[in-house]
Amino acid sequence: MKTFYTFTLLVLSVICNAQQSVSGIVVTEKNVPIAGANVYIDGTYDGATTDESGNFNFTTDTSGSQTLVVTSLTFETSKIPIDVANCKNQTFKLKASENTLDAVVITAGNFSAGDKSRVSVLKPLDIVTTAGSAGNIIAALQTLPGTQNVGEDGRLFVRGGEADETQTFVDGIRVAQPYGATTNNLPTRGRFSPFLFSGISFSTGGYSAEYGEALSSVLLLNTQDEPDQNKTEISFMTVGLGLSNTQKWKKSSLSVNTAYIDLAPYQVAIPQNVDWNRAFQSLSGEAVYRYNFQNGIFKAYAAFDASRFDLNQEDINQPQKIRVNLNNNNFYLNTSYRGTFAGNWQVFTGLSYGYGQNKINIDVNDINNTEHASHLKFKITKKISNRIKLNFGTDYFSTKFDERFNTNFKSGYESSIAAVYTEADITFSNDFAIRLGVRGSTNDYISEKSISPRASLAYKISKKSQFSFAYGNFEQAPRQEYLKYSDDFKTEKSAHYILNYQYVKHSTTFRAEVYYKGYSDLVKYDTNSVLPNSVFSNNGEGFAKGVDLFWRDGNSIKNLEYWVSYSFIDTKRDYQNFSSEVTPSFVASNSLSLVTKYWISDWKSQVGFTHQFSSGRPYNNPNETAFMNGKTKSFNNLSFNWAYLVTQQKILYFSVSNVLGTQNIFGYNYATTPNGNGIYDRKAVIPTADRFFFVGFFWTISENKKDNQLKNL
Repeated sequence: MKTFYTFTLLVLSVICNAQQSVSGIVVTEKNVPIAGANVYIDGTYDGATTDESGNFNFTTDTSGSQTLVVTSLTFETSKIPIDVANCKNQTFKLKASENTLDAVVITAGNFSAGDKSRVSVLKPLDIVTTAGSAGNIIAALQTLPGTQNVGEDGRLFVRGGEADETQTFVDGIRVAQPYGATTNNLPTRGRFSPFLFSGISFSTGGYSAEYGEALSSVLLLNTQDEPDQNKTEISFMTVGLGLSNTQKWKKSSLSVNTAYIDLAPYQVAIPQNVDWNRAFQSLSGEAVYRYNFQNGIFKAYAAFDASRFDLNQEDINQPQKIRVNLNNNNFYLNTSYRGTFAGNWQVFTGLSYGYGQNKINIDVNDINNTEHASHLKFKITKKISNRIKLNFGTDYFSTKFDERFNTNFKSGYESSIAAVYTEADITFSNDFAIRLGVRGSTNDYISEKSISPRASLAYKISKKSQFSFAYGNFEQAPRQEYLKYSDDFKTEKSAHYILNYQYVKHSTTFRAEVYYKGYSDLVKYDTNSVLPNSVFSNNGEGFAKGVDLFWRDGNSIKNLEYWVSYSFIDTKRDYQNFSSEVTPSFVASNSLSLVTKYWISDWKSQVGFTHQFSSGRPYNNPNETAFMNGKTKSFNNLSFNWAYLVTQQKILYFSVSNVLGTQNIFGYNYATTPNGNGIYDRKAVIPTADRFFFVGFFWTISENKKDNQLKNL
């Protein structure tokens, strides 16, 4: 019996001695205690949860060297080697996870809208519910700071840059012809309807090394990965008809959108400032096919557009009007694959082909041109850890352009541009992140190689606000109208410096940016217009600097959302055939936009107002000795829209631009020779119509009886 008691005491002694205590405190990198963190020894059930002060204490049967695992929501899991016997009252720090909702995001120069955006300045609906946009993505973007409203052109002008300095990408692949064809002082539209796009990123500068061939800006349009349901949408409009359908299967889906536009009936009812022989007509369509693999998604996007118009344009230097008859055919095809494979590698590859054809009759002269443009892209991404992500990629752009003037003169060129880039996203903490990249390219047509470094950083100063900074060198081949006559060029270049502050709280956003952009190697020529015998050089230069402000509030007043944009810009250029460095004619020093949207429940209606203002733009008056010394009057445009829910899936929509009938002037055309009094006569460049009215009926047919096209209006 004595032997039994002795053995029992010995066993209990061994057990007591084997159980050792592990204790400590879990804190953030700023020494703030973390409550509710799980702490345990790897491979065992021995552990505890931290209390409100971050403290923990537990016993374990293990001994010697072990691994202590510490986990907590919104923090990175930490695995720490310990010696069990000596792990008493130790401090363990956790790093905030970069995937938390309040993690810092680089925002300098970037506006995002879409369900996948970490920080959205705009909502997806905003692109198409803005009064005055008429369903045009470009017109909606012109209410953002950093853009210029050039009413006689219609394209996107950004921070002192011309429209061709902005490149458009669909699912990461470039679109060579993003705008509809037009003629002098007749505004155009973007080719793409908002129907098939789920996200938009608009960069006013300082963008990623992934994108090239753009001096000022990139516009990224992302098609939907997965439609929500089968549905059909029908549109009856004062300007035409529209039909779309989406079919969804187990692993794939197809969305198709078509539209026919004919302005002839509309122009009979509404007076025009243009002498039309045949009003604008177009037949267009888009389609997206998607197939979901186990680890990736394949997309094919296709769009076509056939349009025509015929008009008589006044020319102050001609006694009679000049007849312009234009026919345009455009096709764009884009295929892409995005997927993942072993080891946290992601791959993206895509190919696009664009075809554009113009047949233009100008009185007795015939101009026929054709462009074939392709883009091949391959990108791989490796996530080294939760804090480091590496991107590697390559681009290949190919362009063939041919033009024939009457039957006796031909021009054109073939160009290929190859580029490689690499970029690293490094998140040091929840409050600090940087992006470093470099892009190298070679242009075989003009025989030039270049290297473009890029860098961005962001620092969060509080839970709701942060600063971002971006720097980069950017370049672009000279425009088509130069390259068709010569290959003796350099690439045009710009350098961007952007400092951004952003505050976001609930439905309130405030952004402020200051920037400087320096231009070099801009193209100059020695004739009044670009001609085959023009002497070209890259001796041009310029700068743009300014301040952009943005305020959005969707919380202060029930059912009301609004935003205010203001831009100030100081920019000058010596390029083209300028005699000195001056502000170009498309730039207004001050721009202000106010966009409002209000839901009236009792009326089952959404009403909206948009007011756009810009100060006068410069123009050259040959009656004065100073170059570009004239200034137009200020621009004002108040637009209104009203969407009424007839039933949940039927909408009656009305909009009108320039409600007040303001007589805006975009500039002046001057005679090339003086009159008998020695004065150069002029004619004002004015809008094609004083106002634009639109009425539409939109009907959605789907299983979800609450779905409608309000998001597309």
